[in-house]
Parts: sequence; C-alpha cells; structure tokens
Amino acid sequence: MKELKFVDVGEGITEGHVRKWLIADGAIVKEDQAIVKIETDKAIVDVPAPASGIVKINAQENTDVHIGDIIAYIGTADELSSLTGAGPAIKLSQQKTSKAVEERQAQSPLLPAQAVTILRGEVLATPSVRKLARDLKVDITSVAGSGPSGRILENDVRNTIGSAQVPVAQRADTAGGHVSGQVDRIPLTQLRKAIARNMEESARIPRAVHIDIADADSLFDAVSTLRKEVEWKSGAKLTFIPFIIKAVVEALKEHPRFNSSYDGQTGEIVLKKYYNIGIAVDSPDGLRVVVIKDADKKDVVGLAIELQKLRKKIADGNIALEDLQGSTFTITNVGSLGGYLSVPMINPPEVAILGTHTIKDTAVVKDGQIKIGKTLPMSLSFDHRVVDGADAARFLGSIIKRLQDPEFLRVEL
Repeated sequence: MKELKFVDVGEGITEGHVRKWLIADGAIVKEDQAIVKIETDKAIVDVPAPASGIVKINAQENTDVHIGDIIAYIGTADELSSLTGAGPAIKLSQQKTSKAVEERQAQSPLLPAQAVTILRGEVLATPSVRKLARDLKVDITSVAGSGPSGRILENDVRNTIGSAQVPVAQRADTAGGHVSGQVDRIPLTQLRKAIARNMEESARIPRAVHIDIADADSLFDAVSTLRKEVEWKSGAKLTFIPFIIKAVVEALKEHPRFNSSYDGQTGEIVLKKYYNIGIAVDSPDGLRVVVIKDADKKDVVGLAIELQKLRKKIADGNIALEDLQGSTFTITNVGSLGGYLSVPMINPPEVAILGTHTIKDTAVVKDGQIKIGKTLPMSLSFDHRVVDGADAARFLGSIIKRLQDPEFLRVEL
C-alpha cells in the first residue's frame, strides 16, 4: 500500500489546501494520473498518484495539510481493508494514528511533539481547536474530524453547532478588543496567507517613492494603431503593458541596481544579469505575480502573447509554480481599476516596483500653450538601502523617455 503525502515543493511552502479531488473515493487509478488539486502559497498544483490501485481519500476537500501529512492511500482492496472507519474521512486505529503522527513529527518541523495531541483514544486536535471547543461548549470527542488522519479542524467544531458565526463575547481573548455584536471569521486562503507574509516582509524594507508623469500621446497612438493588426496576426490582445515592459528592461540595463536584491546577511547587493519581469495580476483569489522569463529576448508582440497566456492560466486556475517564480523586477498596473496614483509595495527580495496608472486626457503645456494631451502617472517604490532618490529619478526618467519616443515604440509586424 502506498501513502500519498503532501511533500516539500520548495519556495518555502510548508502547507497546502485540498481544493478538489479529481477522482471519487474508492476509484481505481493509474500511476502518475492526476488525482487531486492542492492549493499552495504560490499556485494550484495537480498531484499525481504514486502507484496504480484503489484510492482511499484521507484529507477531504477544503482542508489544510502540512508537509508529511497523508492525503490518501493507494493499494489493493485487501491492503485498504486494514484501515478502519467508514466514509471518506479515514480514522486509523489508535496504534496506527500514533505512528502516523510520530512519522509526521519526524518529517516536518511544523509538527513538534506538543503541536498535535491525541485525546481519548483516536481524537486528534491542536490546542487552539481544543480551546475553541471548550469556548463553544462542544464535546470534542463527538466531533468527526475532516483533517488528515481524522484530525479535528476549527470548521469541524463550528459545524457541530450549526453555524460559523461565533459570539464575540466568547472569543474576547482573541478578538483584540471589545465588540458588542456577532462577527464572521473568514479563514485565510493559502494565497492570502502568502500575501500577508510577503507584505509583512515588504513593510520591513526601508523604502521611498518617486513619482513622475509621462506624456503618453505616442504610447496611446502606438497601441491604438497596432492593436487590430497584432490581434489578427498573433491572436494576442495588445495593451500598454508590453511597451512598458520593454521600456523597463532597457532602463534596467542602464541602471542595474534596480535589477538586484539586497543580501542583509553578507552586506552585499546581488546584481542579476537576467531580466524576469513580474506582472501583478488580479484574480478572484487575490493578487498574483506572474513572471515573464527572459523578457529582454522578446519583442512587444512576444511579450503580449506571453502575458495573455499567463493571464489565461490565472483565469482557468491552472497556473504553475514556475510561472510565479524568479522575478527580478515587478510592474503593477492599476490603471484599469481607476484612481490617480498609488504607492505599491515592493515584492521581496526585489529592490523596486513600478506602479502604472490610468492614461487620461489632461491639460498640459506644450510649446508655451495649454493643450489637451494623454498623460500616464507612474510611481516607483524603491529600497533605500540599495538605491537613492537620485537613482530612482534617473531610472524612472529612463523609462519615461522611451515611452515618449515614437521610434522606440515602433513595432515590426
């Protein structure tokens, strides 16, 4: 019998969320067949079966798993008959449960001996879940656990009383202050947990912001003129972003410190000789940064095609980890969402992030006269440990110079 475990996938990922089983409990599968979708901090990944056989699901949909947790068992009918308990959520015998917990403790630093406690035979629950059960006056021995190896989760306790709404008075110790009514507590998704951790790390960077406005007449004309022909010839929808990426790459070559990271342990600046441009993309689950690898080797049409493919993967929910890793500089475009200006958070371990905003008709002065022109507000957040304000002004000026140059915006089709 084979155990399908949640394994270390790298990138500092330590837990996942069982999003969807692709097969039914008890189904016969072939080796390497994708059987479950696991959401991690970075992406949703298809996990294959390690062997052929019958599947016994151990971790139900919408439950969290940690490295080393058993997601399912695969074997023959005789082998699976040794697993006790009815229904999809398996409960092992006390001896086997103890062994499974010990194995996970040995394999994962997230599960020290005190982190998982076996209560009254086969009951598995963390201290926080047991405390919640006490607060809600729920007999934890009567709760069916939906987590790995039958572990009881917070939602299992709340579902026992038929509601996820918990009176604040019962949870004043964790609410952070007195509230007189009821609240809804919404568990963070794996993506939102990752965003929270990333933003906490970003907030520790001593950053400053440089703001400028580009004359966007030439950029607007280039996109308007080329859009239909590019879509007809390549199938890609042309936007302003590919031109901005191209301008950023050229500016990074001129100002290499903006394509670097800061190593605080060694006191070094790590200059990167490759140009992987991250693009912040809004999704139903939260903000994701897709990465266009080797952006310096692609023309505007190639960048548009690549960006469209990555956006489609996000929309379809099948973005891969490699599509979200390795960026050296990030662009976040909030122009389509409205607003005039924003101060973007740096995407660690990068040195800077460029925010682009809505191109608008604005009263501008040209040749001593007030005229109506297209303008593009831009903001550059930067790590002040690595670069100074003057560096930021020159770098953003280099980007703007190219976006205002009709020759630079010329595209060969």
